[in-house]
Amino acid sequence: MFRLVSCLSLAVSLGLPVAAQADGKPKQLVMISFDGAHDNALWTKSREIASRNGAHFTYFLSCTFLMNKAQAKAYQGPKQRPGKSNVGFAKSEDDVRTRVANIWGAHLEGHDISSHACGHFDGKGWSAADWSQEFMNARIALRDAWKNVGLADKEPQGWEDFATHDVRGFRAPYLSTSDGLVPAEKQMGFQYDASLVTKGPALPQVVDGIYRFGLPLIPEGPEHRLVIGMDYNLYVRHSKGVEDKANARTYEDRTFEAFEAAFNKQYDGERIPLQLGFHFVEMNDGAYWRALDRFVSDVCHKQDVACVSYSEAIPLIASRGKPQQG
Repeated sequence: MFRLVSCLSLAVSLGLPVAAQADGKPKQLVMISFDGAHDNALWTKSREIASRNGAHFTYFLSCTFLMNKAQAKAYQGPKQRPGKSNVGFAKSEDDVRTRVANIWGAHLEGHDISSHACGHFDGKGWSAADWSQEFMNARIALRDAWKNVGLADKEPQGWEDFATHDVRGFRAPYLSTSDGLVPAEKQMGFQYDASLVTKGPALPQVVDGIYRFGLPLIPEGPEHRLVIGMDYNLYVRHSKGVEDKANARTYEDRTFEAFEAAFNKQYDGERIPLQLGFHFVEMNDGAYWRALDRFVSDVCHKQDVACVSYSEAIPLIASRGKPQQG
């Protein structure tokens, strides 16, 4: 739990905008996040979008993309056979070398590096011990990433402390959780979880000291049907999860319009934070990433708007008053 004074002090120390304006309205927070965080070309693209627009993003990293061949063979997720991953592993050690440089660069730029576990398994039946096992796999893979690809002499000063202490959030693969998740997150020292889905934009609940965020259902398309504010869900909505390049511009425009409408409703209203999720995959010929670029370029420059990471959002949200206890 944050006290108001400490929250405002943290906001100042992070160079964040104070939460409340003179008219009593809080800043409109926008939190953009990415699951997987593997494709190095999209690391470059996302960091450039953020830099151009004064935004900070959250990257939920899948740790198998830090593993060389030997590690991949040895890795074993809970209740899985050794060497299995639903999302694969790094293409090569050079691929890992580029990725860890991107991770460190993003960290220095003020983005959140958070956890998406490792092998992208469905944890709905996992115990707290299962989650803890996977979280430790992820922590060790990140901590030792430079050494494991022959770059021990190039490991940045402070990397081990960052990997051990600064990964403070998690999003579950498939947004699938179990009763064991929050106890394991607390044991790992996590501050927040972003695995829920909410009926619309909502403030987080605090469960056993963990801030629990949810991606919102937002209206989309001509019929304004609700869909989770995430690129994959839009991809399934638009083309049933099959690439359809011929209609990519239509999908891009529909997505951008849905994002803008969801934003404007809050910006002109209660100013509940808006969360949107993406993957490091350009579906439907990049339609959703182009919509993201257009959206961030539009809203992050508006008065009384802050495009922030989850860890930056927490003190700003906490300063509004007592969070809802889960």
